[in-house]
Amino acid sequence: MENIIYIQNYQSPCGELILGSLDGKLCLCDWINEERRTLIDRRLQKLLHARYEAGESEVLAQTVSQLDEYFAGKRTEFDIPLLFAGTDFQKAVWNALLNIPYGKTVSYAALSQDLGNRKAIRAVAAANGANSISILVPCHRVIGSNQKLVGYAGGLSAKQQLLDLESSDKLF
Repeated sequence: MENIIYIQNYQSPCGELILGSLDGKLCLCDWINEERRTLIDRRLQKLLHARYEAGESEVLAQTVSQLDEYFAGKRTEFDIPLLFAGTDFQKAVWNALLNIPYGKTVSYAALSQDLGNRKAIRAVAAANGANSISILVPCHRVIGSNQKLVGYAGGLSAKQQLLDLESSDKLF
């Protein structure tokens, strides 16, 4: 039996996102113009035994509301139930991303060390890049060891905008 991932678009100040939910959990919040869009879509559909269908769900409505609050500077944490579709290693990296506090950044090296393998920097970077739930799973908070912005699915401009939003003191 095939599952349905309900999808809809969301226009953020940093670019357009595609949101997707399955069984009351968010499984997709990714950049429309992301160059790996096809790979991510195939992975989700394969691992979740699902197909996309335009539609609405309670979790999509909550996600839109929380993203609106985040971009308005009124939310620093999300409480949307998430559904990860990936390998055990990828899921470990994505869960580690959830521990990076709002307004903070970490390097790929530090993230690798936190995961218990300092030499896994490239694998951690690849898993970070495979994250299909941008912003809520804050892969934008990972930067190079030299403190420079490196790769981001939404583009470096979007990454900088997100980091600038989180570093502003206009919250609440």
